[in-house]
Amino acid sequence: MIAVIQRVTSASVSVSEPHYKSNIQHGFCILLGVEDGDDETEANWFAKKISTMRIFPDAEGKMNLSILDVTGEILLISQFTLAANCSQGNRPSFVRAASPELAEPLYERVGEQLEKTGIVVTYGVFGADMKVEISNDGPVTIILKRDYTT
Repeated sequence: MIAVIQRVTSASVSVSEPHYKSNIQHGFCILLGVEDGDDETEANWFAKKISTMRIFPDAEGKMNLSILDVTGEILLISQFTLAANCSQGNRPSFVRAASPELAEPLYERVGEQLEKTGIVVTYGVFGADMKVEISNDGPVTIILKRDYTT
């Protein structure tokens, strides 16, 4: 699993067909890619890490507060292209991306686990051609990928 976490002052997603639009204020816009071999344990780990990551400024301007501390919202967007392998040739390979049958339930699982902590989570439309707009705050952008070597 790979997540690109962007601290935002606002973010929105829209889909033309079928018509859909959602937006948040102050929180995270998260692009989430599910890879082959990911499971519920991975989804749970990502949700816990995201909910407790301290990347919001405290009163002294130091990144010391979590999204829970600032009562932020999350816009969660599925993005299989995060699993791209660009090491050979000029066309990315997506063989590491999980099939939709595996990816969609795990994407939803991450959202559900975040919601259980009390965070308001809004979603993109899985598998759709989405237009995402963000106002990155900072800018602060974190790439989260679990490192099994440590």
